[in-house]
Amino acid sequence: MAVLRVISNLATGDVAAAQAFYGDFLGLDLVMDHGWIQTFASDARMAPQVSIATEGGSGTPVPTLSIEVDDVDAYRRRAGDLGLEIVYELTDEPWGVRRFYVRDPFGNAINILSHR
Repeated sequence: MAVLRVISNLATGDVAAAQAFYGDFLGLDLVMDHGWIQTFASDARMAPQVSIATEGGSGTPVPTLSIEVDDVDAYRRRAGDLGLEIVYELTDEPWGVRRFYVRDPFGNAINILSHR
């Protein structure tokens, strides 16, 4: 027995609103669309992970998702250019990540990070 994948399911009344954030902002590909559910993905390979937390670190709320990117500074600039709501400003954390929180169209706080 082995866990092969971990998939996040975010509730919304309007799946079409996901394209601007998860497709255009994050650059994920729309790989499945049944009208009531859309799935965005990339070709990157990763190990399945689930984090359980009492806080998001540095006194922040627990984010709905954490998304590791190759250049967190570029994503922060892009979020600003797109007028996205920044929930927690770009910060170098003592545990070795540089990150910021941005709000997705469904109200979720999304942790965008790179390891230093």
